[in-house]
Parts: sequence; C-alpha cells; structure tokens
Amino acid sequence: MSIIEIIVLALIQGLTEFLPISSSAHLILPSQILGWQDQGLAFDVAVHVGTLIAVVIYFRKEVVDILSAWFKSFGQQGATDDSKLGWWIIAATIPALVIGYFFKDFVESYSRNAWVIATSTIVFGLLLWYADAKAKQVKNIYQLNLMSALLLGFSQVIAMVFPGTSRSGITITVGLLLGLNKQSAARFSFLMSIPVIAAAGSYYTYKLFSAGEAIDWQAILLGAGLSFVSAYACIYFFLKIIERMGMMPFVIYRLLLGAGLILFLSL
Repeated sequence: MSIIEIIVLALIQGLTEFLPISSSAHLILPSQILGWQDQGLAFDVAVHVGTLIAVVIYFRKEVVDILSAWFKSFGQQGATDDSKLGWWIIAATIPALVIGYFFKDFVESYSRNAWVIATSTIVFGLLLWYADAKAKQVKNIYQLNLMSALLLGFSQVIAMVFPGTSRSGITITVGLLLGLNKQSAARFSFLMSIPVIAAAGSYYTYKLFSAGEAIDWQAILLGAGLSFVSAYACIYFFLKIIERMGMMPFVIYRLLLGAGLILFLSL
C-alpha cells in the first residue's frame, strides 16, 4: 500500500465507523473509482485497533463505571443502573457475535456488492430521517430494558447482512424509535460498539496469524494512529452536532452518497 492509500483508508475507517453514514459505502469508493486493491488483513486489524482505542478512551469514565458496577452486582451491592447497562450491552452484543460467527462467509461474500451498498445507504438513510423526525425521544440511556437491548442488538445484525446500512446508523435509528433521546441513542450505540469491534479485531488478528501474512509495520502503525485520531474526533464532534442539528445533515449526505454510487454504477 502507498502512503496515500494508507492515509485515505485509515481516515475513512476512523470517521465512518461511528458516523451514521456507512463505512462500507465509503471504503468501496477507492476500489471502484481509483482501482485500489484490498488493504489486507494486517491493515484491517490496525484500523480496528485504532477505532477501538478511540471509543474506549473517549468513554473511559462510562466504561470504568459500568464494568465496576457489573462486577460488584454479583456481591452485596446488587443491581444498579450502571450494572444493568452492562447487562444490556452484553445482551445487545450476543446477536451480532452469533450471526457474525455462523454467517461470516456469507457476510464477507456480499460485503463488496456495490448495488446493495448504494441501495442500503439510501433506504436506511430515509429510515434515520423518519426516526429523527417522528420518534418521541424522551428516554435516557438508563431507561433501556432487556427487550430494547435485544432489539438494538439485532439491528446490528441488519448492518452486517446488508452492507451500506451503517452499524451506528441503524442502532441510533432503532434507539430513537424506542424513545431514546439523541445523546442516549448515540452513546449506547458507541458503547455497544466496543465488544463488537473488539470481536472483529480479534477475528482479523486470528486470520492474520493463521495465514502467515507478511506485516508492513509502517502501514500498521500509521493506519492505527490515523484511525484512532479520526475516530476520536468523529465521536467528539458527532455528539456536538446532533445536539444542535439532529440527524438531518447525515440523512442528506447518505441520500447524495447513495445516489452518487448508483449513478457511477450505471455509467
């Protein structure tokens, strides 16, 4: 990989991992338009590690509070709001891990289908608009329950099966439809991304060492660093933007991106 490819792909991964605009739609553009080859397993590991570190550091207080309360809930302290939130994150993670494990070959075989990505980008962008415009948005993150967590978990599966959906986009959409306010929907989406990204990174790491692939350490370090910086900045500014403008800027962007992809594929 050239330095330009490393920089562009790492920044795309970091920015689009948490924005509701679909990382699949953006990662396919360089290969379709510029003819770039697949970045390889080692680079996938690097950018996943970078985004994982970014979300853990940004939400470090919440992560520590949730983990501490979850472990203490097995003792005399009993259940608290934070320990319940820990259980809801676990419940939301299970569907993605199960589907990801048993259907990973199917998911990977369709992950580069440009027509599916373009269509999903538009359809789920419109669904995000509907949720933002019509949902009540009155609940906070501690008002989730087991059923809500499972629904959010299964929404992640939709993003896995239909590339272009956007994991963060569909989970925020479902969160809004369940009555969560924008900040709570986004925060729970980011928190539940931690075990999913960690699992994906572990899987890619296993595949990397199993394949005995040569490692370009320059690409690894640069990719991880850039994806970390861009992902951290993305989370920070996203939470600021949605408080002021809601989801509409991202809806418009998705519609334009999907239409652009369809136009390009039709030429």
